Amino acid sequence: MTSRVCLVTGASGGIGRAVAVALAEAGHDHIAVAWSTNAEGGARTCKEVEAAGATSLGVAVDVSDPGSVDSAFKQVEAAFGPVEALVNNAGITRDGLVMRMSDPDWQTVLRTNLDGAFHTIRRATPKMVRARFGRIVNVGSVVGSVGGAGQANYSAAKAGLIGLTRATARELSGRGITCNVVAPGPITTAMTDALPEARRGELAASVPAGRFGTPAEVAATVAFLISEPAGYITGAVVPVDGGLGMGH
Repeated sequence: MTSRVCLVTGASGGIGRAVAVALAEAGHDHIAVAWSTNAEGGARTCKEVEAAGATSLGVAVDVSDPGSVDSAFKQVEAAFGPVEALVNNAGITRDGLVMRMSDPDWQTVLRTNLDGAFHTIRRATPKMVRARFGRIVNVGSVVGSVGGAGQANYSAAKAGLIGLTRATARELSGRGITCNVVAPGPITTAMTDALPEARRGELAASVPAGRFGTPAEVAATVAFLISEPAGYITGAVVPVDGGLGMGH
């Protein structure tokens, strides 16, 4: 396997941490671990990446800010060289009923979850084009296809991510660059652990598989899409949702 320079956003815990570690375990030697506010979590991810045999670099980045994105990429390029594999996992939630959702709650989620992916893709792809190789994986959600009650902002951002992914794939696939979405369903993370037990039970019961997924299951799918054998897969939405989004 060819080792690639990888950048994972939102990597201070949960799915992002699992992805960074999975890429190290897959044989990628240089993993940039990006976070927004949780520096302690980012440092822990770096340690786990190094324990898996790769060199890590921790970078703080606000993906909603193009200047911050540019600064983070410059740090990675100075340490490792151009980013060859980009995983957009950074995301936030500000849940609420649509009739009561504030403008800031709508705008903040869209800026981070959708604009953020656009900013990193725009920054990464010129050098991918020159190298005639690139892997981009955007972490979406099943609610991007089926909707989520109380999540109009999050659902809209994740639906938009599919359009952004497919437009990027159509533009750049001829240059050796793939762009795909991995769409998780309910996954066991700190966020879901904080839900009331009754709500967790309802969510698990709604999944045909009858359980929550794990970050490692999502990470394994991401790692495959970044691998050399996945070079003919682009513009795809790959569900990791226990069958919840079946048919969408």
